[in-house]
Amino acid sequence: MEQFSEKLRSFFADFGKARKMVLSTSAKDKVSSRMMSVVQLDGKFYFQTDKKLRKYRQISVNQNVALCIDNIQIEGVCKEIGSPLDNDVFCYAFRECYKGSYDAYTSLEDERLFAVEPVFIERWIYFDGVPYIETYDIEAEYYSCNEYSGV
Repeated sequence: MEQFSEKLRSFFADFGKARKMVLSTSAKDKVSSRMMSVVQLDGKFYFQTDKKLRKYRQISVNQNVALCIDNIQIEGVCKEIGSPLDNDVFCYAFRECYKGSYDAYTSLEDERLFAVEPVFIERWIYFDGVPYIETYDIEAEYYSCNEYSGV
């Protein structure tokens, strides 16, 4: 448990405060993906979107989502929090990292804030050119890092 917690803290520190990530959502066996401006706060991933958009409708019927960037895949449960303007911590981080998007969208009437709580994280890492698959099973509090052998 201690190794898992330490490794997960290290992952979030390496990840940093914000990244543009691909968000994948699905409903009725239809999957869609798009780039999103995401901030990470205390181990959760936050983004905002408009109630009129497809991703909003998909999340409203299926809260299971995936986020992806580079060699990192994050599976999680996505929940609507409310208006972005009602969350000062999010607004501060989002404005700091994505000022243009903050100014253009955050105060719109139909804009909503979402939080993704990760349940599984997979990351490919390399040591001296050798590939390893690092996994974090958050529900089971289990960490592993295994060399990829291609078999």
